[in-house]
Amino acid sequence: MYDINKLREDFPILKKNNLVYLDNASTTQKPNIVIKTINDFYKNFNANVHRGNYDIAEKATAKYENTRKETAKLLNCSSNEIIFTKGTTESINLVASSLADSLLRPGDEVIISEMEHHSNIIPWQLLADKKKINLKYIPISKKGTLQIEELSRLITKKTRLISITHMSNLLGIINPIEDIISIAKNNNILTLIDAAQSISHLDIDVQNLDCDFLVFSGHKFLGPTGVGILYGKYDLLEKMPPFLGGGHMIKEVSMEKSTWGNPPFKFEAGTPNIAPVIGLGEAIKYYNKIHNKELYQYLNTLTNYMIGKLITIPNIQIYPLVKYHDKRKGPIIAFKIKDVHPFDLAKLLGTKGICIRAGHHCTQPILKKFNVTSLNRVSLYYYNTKEEIDLFYKSILDIVKILI
Repeated sequence: MYDINKLREDFPILKKNNLVYLDNASTTQKPNIVIKTINDFYKNFNANVHRGNYDIAEKATAKYENTRKETAKLLNCSSNEIIFTKGTTESINLVASSLADSLLRPGDEVIISEMEHHSNIIPWQLLADKKKINLKYIPISKKGTLQIEELSRLITKKTRLISITHMSNLLGIINPIEDIISIAKNNNILTLIDAAQSISHLDIDVQNLDCDFLVFSGHKFLGPTGVGILYGKYDLLEKMPPFLGGGHMIKEVSMEKSTWGNPPFKFEAGTPNIAPVIGLGEAIKYYNKIHNKELYQYLNTLTNYMIGKLITIPNIQIYPLVKYHDKRKGPIIAFKIKDVHPFDLAKLLGTKGICIRAGHHCTQPILKKFNVTSLNRVSLYYYNTKEEIDLFYKSILDIVKILI
């Protein structure tokens, strides 16, 4: 039997602040082992990596590189295919910038979708302006699902890349990326998967998927802020030019020219976010320790319980209009209550220690599709409980009485 109380003991912020934390799509809370590991680095072996040959520097480098190994095992790839960045956003920007210098030509096409987080829209828009490429969007239906049948129509001989989210950060929809990747491969098109939301809930094997790039952020995966992952196939990384220039990413430097190191180091200029990277390694090990089918089923049950409570609230609209027991749905629920501004609801819940989001959630194209300007969002994680949902539900009913 899944012991939720024992798991919650690993997360000090939940106990100390008496929080009902329902904003996990934004960032997850951190277990004691991650906090302890970061503190231990600064107290006991704070040193730069890949530079010093004294004891604490060698220990720091070993711990840093161990995270690369843990990430490679998580995704089922080689360690030299894992690049450390600041987060999902920087990972996508790295691919966009480097491909622009090595592959993309004016008139070429990149396909994304209307479901994307802004971090998977803006880099391509900037690239479209700079490089004069054409940016196309897979539309979403009123049910919130991608209209995959439109993909074949969008693809031409000029299409070079499809960059797509695995799980929507607003709707929780899980996209059929296997089908999208298959279509792309049949047309000799590269693929990038934004796994920022899915990495913490779904088993991801990049060898089975056969995607060319995959990105995620550590802070949505029990890890620290300031560290992200870019997986890329090694043969592609070899051909791509550096994103940033500086220390450590070089092979040789002269007054006339410089040459670059091999991947992944070619893409890791300067002193990295050492403590967050080491912390991410512990987060991955912790996740592997707790994650199993029983835990996954617990979260699915909790999500359905939340939806069952929400739909009884008068004048509530949940987005999108899909069957929520569908296996293609993650633990993220967007909603709006008629005549209640999302910001008012979130603020008043916050006064009770209940944390949810309000706003456009960096998904303005989705909101435009549904003719709304802001929504509330709740997002669950493995440490949430039915008792928290009951309190959240009761608090909403009390607040609605005040606001309407």
